[in-house]
Amino acid sequence: MSAGLAARQAALVDALVAGAPVPDGFDPVRLATTRRALLRKRAGEAARHWPLLAAALGPGWPAAVAEALDGVPPGGSLRDGWDVARWLRAAGRLPAGAVDELAAREVATRYDGSGAYRARRAPAVRRGRGSVFVQVGGRTLRLRLRNR
Repeated sequence: MSAGLAARQAALVDALVAGAPVPDGFDPVRLATTRRALLRKRAGEAARHWPLLAAALGPGWPAAVAEALDGVPPGGSLRDGWDVARWLRAAGRLPAGAVDELAAREVATRYDGSGAYRARRAPAVRRGRGSVFVQVGGRTLRLRLRNR
C-alpha cells in the first residue's frame, strides 16, 4: 500500500470517528451521514454493557451517546458507555435508574477515562442511589440504605 493511500485512509477514519475535517474529495453530507450511523452503532453496542443506563434514557439514548462521543475515537463498547455515564453525571443528567449501575461498575473496576480498565485489587466503596457498593476480595456487595 502506498503512503499516499494510507494517509488518505487515515484522514477518512479521523473524519468519521475523531472529529477531524472532511478530507478533500469526499462529500461532506455523505460523510456526516456515515458519522451519525457509526455513532448509532456505538450506542447499540454500548447499550449491551450499560442496559440500565440505556433503558433509563429510552429513546434519548442514541442522542446522548452522539452528544457525548461525537469526535471521540472509539474505545470499545464498555468504555464508550462508561464515558457517556460519566459525561451525564458531570452534566447533572445521569438518570436515577443508572446511578447504581455506574456505582457498581466503578467499585469493581478501575478506569481513568483514557487507558484500559482493570479489576480493582484494593477494597473500594461507591455510593449509588439508596445503596452503597463495597468491593472486597474481588466480590462486590450491595448494601441497601434505609430511609429514616
